[in-house]
Amino acid sequence: MPRSSEHPAPPIGALLRRHPHAGEPLSCVPVTEGLLNRGYRLATTRGHYFLKQHLDAPTADRATIARQHRATQRLHALGLPVAPPLPDSRGRTVAVIGGRCYALHPWVEGRHRDGAQLTTHGSRRLGSLLGRVHNGLDRVMEPPRPGGRDDGGEPADRHASARPEDTFASIAELIRLARAHRPHGSFDALAEHRLRERRRLIAQHAHRRPPAPAAPGWVHGDFHPLNLLYRGAEPAAIVDWDRLDVRPRAEEAVRAAAIFFVRPGGELALEKVRAYARAYRRATGADGAELATAVHRVWWERLNDFWTLRWRYQLNDRRADPQFPAVSALAVWWTREYDAVRDAFSA
Repeated sequence: MPRSSEHPAPPIGALLRRHPHAGEPLSCVPVTEGLLNRGYRLATTRGHYFLKQHLDAPTADRATIARQHRATQRLHALGLPVAPPLPDSRGRTVAVIGGRCYALHPWVEGRHRDGAQLTTHGSRRLGSLLGRVHNGLDRVMEPPRPGGRDDGGEPADRHASARPEDTFASIAELIRLARAHRPHGSFDALAEHRLRERRRLIAQHAHRRPPAPAAPGWVHGDFHPLNLLYRGAEPAAIVDWDRLDVRPRAEEAVRAAAIFFVRPGGELALEKVRAYARAYRRATGADGAELATAVHRVWWERLNDFWTLRWRYQLNDRRADPQFPAVSALAVWWTREYDAVRDAFSA
């Protein structure tokens, strides 16, 4: 895995005193895939472990992390490929040290695979896997509260579709920041072009703003290639359950496919999408109409979303820059090929 020397050392001694079964520390090396939290490969006299430091404010409190841990423990008991945290000597899975939350997990050997590395059969297996996750969450989590609330969350209208007037204001601000960025390079020019292009498309399709979402269920919340490890052709572990939440389930299926199967030029590999979606529908019992509705909502979401540019220009964080060209091109291509994308998911 990639390494980085930018992270301060975690409190290994204090943590391992709570996990005497884990042995004495030998090394602790940061891993750099995550954008929101910090992870380390911890080597001890007893083996290798993954040490996670929870930093993302919306999900970094002890109660939320403990809920994630209980979910993965129960899913593991159902036979799903997850890596539940290791309890300490008192049975706790969350360690609060210096005001920060940590968790120790088994180290899972494996590699990430995007859609280009999956065969049609592998795409089908991916859809079935996500369907099993959703079915499993239905079994192990408490039913969503009326109104689409989770057990400490917000009302369902947090998932209301974007309003064009709000998006236009965001576009204007991002264009201003991109134009003013120094040195002004090719990335900034592309950002300005895509933002103006998107403004025209949203104005043209404003009448197609989706209605309120369907009844929600529990979802992983961040199902994409960097959160799924493979060992050979076999899924070895679904990781990073920080965004476990109550949301429309079919939208997670569409959202994941738009990440796994996007090509560098911004097109979706529709044959693989079709195999994936059919397997997901078979696993969950979702019908074509449910997937078609989810496609429409996620298309609109993508058309109105500029998170990579917000990171660059408003947070001064460029880690998402490499994703921008394909992500921004996808929204345009998807608008042009709307019917073909819908049919790939729903037919």
